[in-house]
Amino acid sequence: MITLAQIWRHPVKGVGAERLETTDLTPDRPLPLDRAWAILTGDAQDTGEWQRCRNFARGCYGPQLMAVTARTDGTRITFSHPALDDLTIDPTTEGARLVDWIAPLYPDERPAPHSLIAAPAEGMADADFGSVSILSLASLDALSQAIGQPMDPRRFRGNLWVSGADPFAETDWLGRSLRVGGATLKVMEPIERCRATEANPETGQRDANTLRALRDGWGHTNFGVLATVTSPGTITAGDKVELL
Repeated sequence: MITLAQIWRHPVKGVGAERLETTDLTPDRPLPLDRAWAILTGDAQDTGEWQRCRNFARGCYGPQLMAVTARTDGTRITFSHPALDDLTIDPTTEGARLVDWIAPLYPDERPAPHSLIAAPAEGMADADFGSVSILSLASLDALSQAIGQPMDPRRFRGNLWVSGADPFAETDWLGRSLRVGGATLKVMEPIERCRATEANPETGQRDANTLRALRDGWGHTNFGVLATVTSPGTITAGDKVELL
């Protein structure tokens, strides 16, 4: 039996992972507060619409960002990193404080972060539609064995981690629907990975060549799939996942 093992969201794109026990899903929307904010870099400006990932602070550019965790409490979010004091802000009014906080974590050679902006309703994930990512712990175990060290799920910044499926069985789910708890989702496309997955989320240091391991072992750099919510409902860790 396939079950929902873990639920994660990332309130600010590229900056901070937060584990949940339960959440509600809404059609054509991401998890509540997932990639609800993003930090612009360089010359990029707020358009009020979805933008490509190259315009934002990201773990593939600044691996230290991968070691940030987040904890929400109402309208406030607390960010933690092993090298910094915790920061608690209201992102609607105190975005500049978060930009200043990540500054020592971001490489000088990259375009500098400058503004925290609110995402559109579909979120600011790498896909230009409201998406929920689904990943498999069995696939993670297989990749860990190929690399020769355990891989933390946070490397992949996924939303829903399932257990009980065969390794990389999720690649066969494209176009199919899943029932998770009280919600239904349709699997849309695979997720092509970047160098953010090379960074250890405990240290923020690159310590695993995940992309090479995926290419050598499976002939591609995909890991996980993107889905859209087609019917609303509440999901909770431990829920059954049913292929429809």
